[in-house]
Amino acid sequence: MLSGVKETKRDKVFLICNYIYVFIAFLIVFYPLVYMISASISNPKFVASGEMWLLPKGITFDGYKRVFENSSIWIGYGNTILYTVVGTTINLLVTLPAAYALSRKDFVGRNFFMGMFMVTMFFSGGLVPSYLLVKQLGMINTMWAIVIPSAASIWNIIVSHTFFQSSIPKELQEAAQIDGCTNMRLFIKIILPLSMPIIAVMALFYGVGNWNSYFSALIYLNDSFKYPLQLVLRQILVLQEMSAQGGGVIDASTAAAMNSKAEIAALVKYAVIIVATLPVIVIYPFLQRYFVQGVMIGSVKG
Repeated sequence: MLSGVKETKRDKVFLICNYIYVFIAFLIVFYPLVYMISASISNPKFVASGEMWLLPKGITFDGYKRVFENSSIWIGYGNTILYTVVGTTINLLVTLPAAYALSRKDFVGRNFFMGMFMVTMFFSGGLVPSYLLVKQLGMINTMWAIVIPSAASIWNIIVSHTFFQSSIPKELQEAAQIDGCTNMRLFIKIILPLSMPIIAVMALFYGVGNWNSYFSALIYLNDSFKYPLQLVLRQILVLQEMSAQGGGVIDASTAAAMNSKAEIAALVKYAVIIVATLPVIVIYPFLQRYFVQGVMIGSVKG
C-alpha cells in the first residue's frame, strides 16, 4: 500500500484473504516436495504404514546408494540429458524463425500459414499414422524419433509470434534494411539479441517438456539402453506394483522376500524422483527473470 493512503475494512479483508490463499497454495506445492525428500531418506516401512507423513523417520540413504550403483538409471540419465539438449536446440531452431517470419507484415500469405498451423492444434493424424510415418522415415529406435516429431509446438510459436510483433519495433527493422542488412543477418544480429526473454522462456518450456517426456520413447524405442530416465522410472514403478500384487498361493518366505523387494523398489522410486527433478529445480532460478518477462507478453505497457 502507498504511504499516506488509508486502508478501508474491505481492503484489509481482501489483503487477509490474499495471504490465506497464498499460504494454502504454498502448502499445496511445498508439502509434496518435502514428502518426497523425506520419503527418499526414510525407512520404507514407515512410509508404507503412513507413520512418516512429513519429516523423515528411520533415516537411511540406501535408496540413493542403489540409484548411484544402478547402471540403467545412469544410462537413462545420460539419454535424457542428450534428448533434452538436442531436442530443445531443434525446438528453438524451428520455433523462433517460424514465429519471426509469421510476425512480419510483409510476409506474403502469413495469415494462411498461421491458419494452417492453428488447425494442427485441434486435429492430428493419430498415433498409428504417426508411427507408420516415423517407421517409413527409418527413425524407429533412434534418438530422432524422440526429437523430430515434436520439433515445434504451435502454441509456443503463437506466443513467440506475439512477442516479436509487440516487442520488436517495426522502425528498427526498416532502418536495418535501409542500411543494407539482409533478412537473415537482421534476424541473427538484431532480433535474437533483443529477444532473450522469449528465448529463455521457450528454452524452459521445451526443456522441461523434453526432460519429462516418456510417451514417445515408450512408442518408438525398443532398446532399453536408449531409454530416457522417465521410462526407467516407469519400469521401476511397474516392477514395484507387480511385486506388491504378487499372485497365486505363496509361502511365508516368498512373501517376505517379495515384500522386501517392494520396499526397496519404493525407496529407489522416491530417490530417483528427487534425482530426476533436481536439475530442473536448480536451473529454474537462473531463468526466472526471463520467465517472468516472457509470461507478461501482451500485458498493458505504460
